[in-house]
Amino acid sequence: MPIGKKILVVVVASALIVALSILPVLLGAPPPADTPDLALPPKPLHIPPEILKPPWLEERRAVQLAELAAADVFRDFAFVDRYAESGLDFVHRIVDDSGKNYLPDHYDHGNGLAAADIDGDGWPDLYFANQAGPNGMWRNAGTGRFEDWTTPALALADRICVAASFADTDNDGDADLYVTSVRGGNVLLANDGMGYFADITEGSGLGYRGHSSTGVFFDYDRDGLVDLLLNNVGAYTREETVANSVGPAYYPGRERAFALHLRPELGEASILYRNMGDNRFVDASTATGFVDSSWAGDASIFDANGDGWLDIYVLNMQGHDQYYENEQGRRFIRKSRAAFPRTPWGSMGAQVFDWDNDGRFDLYITDMHSDMSAAVAWDEEKAKSAVAYSEDFLQSGGLSIFGNAFYRGLDGSDEISTAIGAETYWPWGLSTGDLNADGWEDVFVTGSMNYPFRYGVNSLLLNDRGRRLVDAEFALGVEPRRRTSTRFFVLDCAGADRRHKHCGGEFATVAVYGARGSRSSVLLDIDGDGDLDVVTNDFNSEPMVLLSDLAQRRPALRYMLVDLVGSRSNRDGLGAVVRLRVGARALSQVRDGRSGYLSQSLLPLYFGLDGAEMVDSLEVRWPSGQRQLLAGPIAANQRLVIAEPP
Repeated sequence: MPIGKKILVVVVASALIVALSILPVLLGAPPPADTPDLALPPKPLHIPPEILKPPWLEERRAVQLAELAAADVFRDFAFVDRYAESGLDFVHRIVDDSGKNYLPDHYDHGNGLAAADIDGDGWPDLYFANQAGPNGMWRNAGTGRFEDWTTPALALADRICVAASFADTDNDGDADLYVTSVRGGNVLLANDGMGYFADITEGSGLGYRGHSSTGVFFDYDRDGLVDLLLNNVGAYTREETVANSVGPAYYPGRERAFALHLRPELGEASILYRNMGDNRFVDASTATGFVDSSWAGDASIFDANGDGWLDIYVLNMQGHDQYYENEQGRRFIRKSRAAFPRTPWGSMGAQVFDWDNDGRFDLYITDMHSDMSAAVAWDEEKAKSAVAYSEDFLQSGGLSIFGNAFYRGLDGSDEISTAIGAETYWPWGLSTGDLNADGWEDVFVTGSMNYPFRYGVNSLLLNDRGRRLVDAEFALGVEPRRRTSTRFFVLDCAGADRRHKHCGGEFATVAVYGARGSRSSVLLDIDGDGDLDVVTNDFNSEPMVLLSDLAQRRPALRYMLVDLVGSRSNRDGLGAVVRLRVGARALSQVRDGRSGYLSQSLLPLYFGLDGAEMVDSLEVRWPSGQRQLLAGPIAANQRLVIAEPP
């Protein structure tokens, strides 16, 4: 039986009967609890080097270390995956379209991750979305140990979930939760303040049933209540349901799903909901002029023109991104090509941050779909994609960027991604944060495309003082992961699966393996030691819990946590801008709740202070328009809770 370069098919003689429980020894990881009890061999399973140990990894590592040596960045620390010690017991599972059938549809996009302090104890908690199995709420019991907090209302085991977002939707001081799904109905869950959630979807107006991706909370009309932008992809599924190997039945994908942007009748408009109070939302899309039928996977919210009103940037998976300017909360005007003439074709994640500390916010966008057009060598990954698609398919008028984009100062005409090293290969979402606490925000990018493709690395880009982004994932222990392959499915080639293409006429049990890959991520201080850690939600696998030892390796670590409590503004302070003056430097962050593709974080802002003992001043520009100044000196290494004046 042939073994492809990108797919491993292990054939096991049916006469060899061995318990499934030996897989942890053979693969170095526990098998999925839902795997059929099929015969396995009493010998180590052979996994080709291009999956288990890609031959290019060491060469890429050597080049990276050499380039990093010339950069002016603090790198004397590392991350270690502590999933096994974390107490987490969550495994992401997929529908058969994403694995066993491997159809090129949009089911490979579903595994979100959200973080918030759900019970007010000061520790960040995690919620994992699952595609084919129960979602998981995990409460941080302190110092980075988690306990299962999942209830049936939170598990949503009867639907195919995609993403989740926390926000205080009723301004009562706790983090409520909104979860999206594929045709199963989206769900609004109210928090009682103690971390227990009740389904209040009925009567909320938010139970939309369609092909939803993310829900983004922001206050577009500045009335002090968070509104919701629901991003919908498009009708990529058929009408009948089929049984899945794991979890509930699902709607299978349409053929040629990545060409469905050519069929406008399958477009599914995103929805702007206005919060009317008491957890009641109404569709305000038409009333405000927000009409968008992009294949929207996500959106970024920012004040692009500095008028104090939050604008909308929609990430389009299959075509140009769209930009809508907010006219004082009354209407949104589409100014896409005027403001951003060229955008990525296949945008996935976006972050707004001040990467060079010049006081202006910048927009970084990752583009995955253009990288699917051609296979490239590892040393060509930092170049734009050599797109092999025709203009008839792209329909971009020659104005697309086939790779990541980085817009300096939110200026769509000033795109500098290649010049500063912001290009990556097959990226999904990106998270930003000061990982080495030097006062410059760094970047973590989830990557890889899993089965049937090759292994791709997650990227960690250290900020070289606003001059460039420097690859550092190998230097800091992020790569290679403890396991670069994962088992995607098991075939019964003697029975129900005998006609599957990977059986190849074999009368046996076949296990099919693909590359490990991450989708979403959040940056947060899991263990309360003052540095930022990384958690991912990996596709068809367990997550990674990457703990940093920066606090132990840098005794002079100095930082500031800033939490906001709005009064005239929404209680979460979403949309607020916080500026710290530290000596001659100004550090700026926007509280937008975003943390990369399908991921969200309702946690205090983290500022690295590069060893400074004091903050000279702190200013908050609230969404209401108020400006609040705290004169210094303000001692470092504390969490400030700043309440907006009434």
